[in-house]
Amino acid sequence: MTGFSIYNQSGVIPFQLVGGELRVLMITSSSGRRWVFPKGIIEDDLSPEESAAEEALEEAGVEGKVLSHSLGRYERKKWDGTVSVEMFPMRVTRIFDRWTEDSFRQRKWLSVGEAMTGISDPALRDILAGLVLLDLRP
Repeated sequence: MTGFSIYNQSGVIPFQLVGGELRVLMITSSSGRRWVFPKGIIEDDLSPEESAAEEALEEAGVEGKVLSHSLGRYERKKWDGTVSVEMFPMRVTRIFDRWTEDSFRQRKWLSVGEAMTGISDPALRDILAGLVLLDLRP
């Protein structure tokens, strides 16, 4: 299978509990056409969780604690192969007004239900549903 590659990425579902309600942060894709969660290629010198936290800072302008409990993995056809993305929950502790990719990405906080309606990938919807099952109290 010449020309076929698998790219391993990691990402986070940034969340906050606001008045007892679970809210998640979504960002626009680099093209601006879809709402997604921060993700990227796993850096060689970082764990998947650390790499995902870096992507959250660059793409969404947030910092927080990435929980080591993987929510699962989904795959997308992209570039010349398959991108396999492992997702982690991240409790947001700091939100920046300016960040690396703020010139071409928007972000918005949503309820889980609102986020579900904007996600077309069934596997990613299942991953988001798994977040609701966790005990996320600090």
